[in-house]
Amino acid sequence: MTNTTSPTAPPSTPSKDVDVLIIGAGISGIGAASHLRTHRPGTSFTILESREAIGGTWDLFRYPGIRSDSDMPTFGYGFKPWTHRKSIADGHLILDYLRQTVSEHGLARHILFGQRVVSAEFSSATGRWTVTAHQPGSRKKARFTARFLFLGTGMYDHDAGFTPEFTGIEDFVGTVVHPQHRPADLDYTGKRVIVIGSGATAITLIPAMARTADHITMLQRSPSYVFSVPAQDALANALRKLVGHRRAHHIVRRKNIMFTRGVYKASRRMPHLMRRLLIANVRRQLPRHFDVATHFTPRYDPWDQRLCVVPDGDLFKAITAGRASVVTDHIDRFTQSGIRLKSGQELTGDVVVTATGLSMSPFGKIRLSVDGRETKPSDTTAYKAMMLSGVPNLVFALGYTNLSWTLKVDLVCEHFCRLLDHMYTHGYDTVAPVLDDPTVARVSYMDLSSNYVLRGIRDFPRAGTSGPWTVEMAYERDVERLREGPVEDSALRFTAVGAVPTGARARPGAAR
Repeated sequence: MTNTTSPTAPPSTPSKDVDVLIIGAGISGIGAASHLRTHRPGTSFTILESREAIGGTWDLFRYPGIRSDSDMPTFGYGFKPWTHRKSIADGHLILDYLRQTVSEHGLARHILFGQRVVSAEFSSATGRWTVTAHQPGSRKKARFTARFLFLGTGMYDHDAGFTPEFTGIEDFVGTVVHPQHRPADLDYTGKRVIVIGSGATAITLIPAMARTADHITMLQRSPSYVFSVPAQDALANALRKLVGHRRAHHIVRRKNIMFTRGVYKASRRMPHLMRRLLIANVRRQLPRHFDVATHFTPRYDPWDQRLCVVPDGDLFKAITAGRASVVTDHIDRFTQSGIRLKSGQELTGDVVVTATGLSMSPFGKIRLSVDGRETKPSDTTAYKAMMLSGVPNLVFALGYTNLSWTLKVDLVCEHFCRLLDHMYTHGYDTVAPVLDDPTVARVSYMDLSSNYVLRGIRDFPRAGTSGPWTVEMAYERDVERLREGPVEDSALRFTAVGAVPTGARARPGAAR
C-alpha cells in the first residue's frame, strides 16, 4: 500500500537531516531506498556511499570473468524482473541492472558519494542518530542526523582482501596480485599464470584468464564442491516470450528458490548421497584419466561451505582443452620463477593471483554508540537477523549464505517499511530489541566452515537459539516472520520521546 497523503517532492540535493540514513549504495542500500520510495514515498532518506560510484561489490571488483554465483532471477530484486537471457550474469550486466534501478526509482539525487561513515551515535533523549563521515584521503568531516539508520554495507572489508603470509614472496620476479586490487593495466596475454585458491573467485578467474594466457594453473590446498549450471535458463527465456517479463519473473523466481532450497536441504539430510551426485557431475565433464579424487573431492560435506557454481561447465572445458590445470598441494615458498610446493614440485609462472579469500568486516567498520556508550556488534544479538539487541532505530541487511543474497534483503526491507508504518500509526519514535529471555543462548551468526567465515565471524553480532533471535538461512521461514508475521513482538520496546519526528508523522506511510 502507498501513503494516504500525497508525497512531498524530494530535495534537489541529499539532505543531512532525514528520516532514514542508508549507508552503502550497493545492492542492499539501493534495494532499501527503492522500497522506501515505493511503500513510504513521504519518508525522507539519504544514501551515503564511501566510493564515487554505485554498485558496491559489482563496481569494486574488476577481475576477469567476474559474475554472479547465484541465478539472477533470485539475486535480482523481487520488484524488478531480470530480463537478460543470461541467468548467471557477468558483473557489468549486474551493474547495469543496479543503475537502471537507481534511475527508475529516482534515487540518484538522494546519494552522496565520497562519504565514508566512521561513527554513528544514538541519543535516546532526541530519538535520533548523529552520523559522522569523511571523504577518503581527507580530514574534512560531515555530520548527518536521522531517525533511523539502515546499514547496507555488506559483510566484506572493501579496503583489503585476505592474503596469507608466503615465505619468499619478495624473491619472485613476476607479478603478484590479489583479485580485489587487480591493476587495470595487468596484462597476462601469453603468460604463465598461477591462481592460488579453489573458491568462487578462483573458479571464476581461471576460465576467463585461460582464453588469453599461455597456461593457467589452479593451485589449491584442498578441493571445493564445484557445481555446473546452465548460463542461460531455457525455461525462463521461453516463459518471458509467452507470458511477459513480470509474470515469468514470479514463476522462475519461485522455481529457482525451490530448486536451490531443495539442493541445500538434500545436502544437509543426505550428505553422502549428494556428495556422490556432485562429484559424479564433475567426473562426467572431465577427461576419463583426470584425477577427480584428488582435485575435486572435498574433505567436508556439501554445504559445510558454499557450493561453487560454474556456468556451462566453463572451468571443466578449460581443463579439458589443456588451457588450465589443477595442482593440489601445499606451498613451501615462493622462488624467483614461481612457487615451490611441499611435495618438491615447482610451478613456474609470470603472474601469481592470490585468490585466497576476502576479509569479513561488520557494518563497514562503523563505530556505533548509544547514549555515549560504544556498542560492539559482537556484544549484541541479532533480532530477526535485521536489528541489534539494545540498539534503537537501526536495521541492517545481511543476505543468505545458502541462497541468493538479495532474497533476504528484500524481506528485511519489506519488514522495515511495515515497522515504520506501525510506529507512525501508534505515535512511536524509537524501537529497540531487548534480549531478556535467560533461556536464549548466543551462538555464531553463521555456521559455515569456510576459512573467511572462521576468521571474521567473531566480530559480527551473535545469533540466538530460539524465538526471533535465531538467524534463519531459510527463505520460507523468513517469509513467515518478516513478510507475513506481525510487527508487534514482546522483545521490542517502543517509546515516544515527545517531539514530533521529522517527516515521519508529517509524511506518513499507511499502516499495514
